[in-house]
Amino acid sequence: MTTLLEDRPSTHEVVVRVVGDGGGAGASGGSGGSVRPPRQRGGFGGFRTVGILAGLGAIAVAVVLLANAIGAFHISLFGTTQIDRSAPVVLKQLRDVSTFTAATGEFEATVDVENDVNYVPSFIAGERTIFIGVGTVDAQVDFASIDKDAVVMGEDGSVTITLPSPTLAKPVVDPSRSHVANRDRGLVNRVASAFKDSPTSERGLYLTTQKRLAAAAKGSELRTRAEANTTKMLQGLLGKLGFEQVNVVFTGGEAGRTAG
Repeated sequence: MTTLLEDRPSTHEVVVRVVGDGGGAGASGGSGGSVRPPRQRGGFGGFRTVGILAGLGAIAVAVVLLANAIGAFHISLFGTTQIDRSAPVVLKQLRDVSTFTAATGEFEATVDVENDVNYVPSFIAGERTIFIGVGTVDAQVDFASIDKDAVVMGEDGSVTITLPSPTLAKPVVDPSRSHVANRDRGLVNRVASAFKDSPTSERGLYLTTQKRLAAAAKGSELRTRAEANTTKMLQGLLGKLGFEQVNVVFTGGEAGRTAG
């Protein structure tokens, strides 16, 4: 910007003109002309753009929710991805098995465990859990103990086989069918669980379920069914070898029984 000084001799006045670098085209004519400031844009343009973008986003979300509701397609806005970094399965041991699973019993146990704190209301401290456990117990006959004296052939063409009584295997609780039906915890228990790695571990419930399934299987007719099935299997097998009469004797256990 250039400043010009002009000396007028008649009135001895000094006139100061401010001329822009562009040659004074923007200056107004006459003495004492001033430069107009540039016009400013309206202050609502930014808010208008934000409003348009927000409206478009709301419409997009509404379209996705409507499509998911009517089943046209499924889009998860906040979907997660599961990455499996598990190590390969390692075979640690092989064992030879010579047992015959003659019968299997399926049991269901309801475990209702409550831990109370003396003189404290249950909503403050304490815990009660109701667990539904489903599992199976196998009745097995061990053929490994059979020796040459366990099989006796009669002169009439019969054969007698002596076997040990069926035994009950360890109960197996099915985790896919077992679940916690209800869990009530006091305020203190809920706060304390925040500092535990596994606050709601179900290991104890599974162990309790196993004990109850074993007791139920012991009082059932599972071993009797196993004896009958073992006898039927041996009679069918040896009958095809020409033996007309097959006797199976079970020893040990509660009492020895004979099936023929």
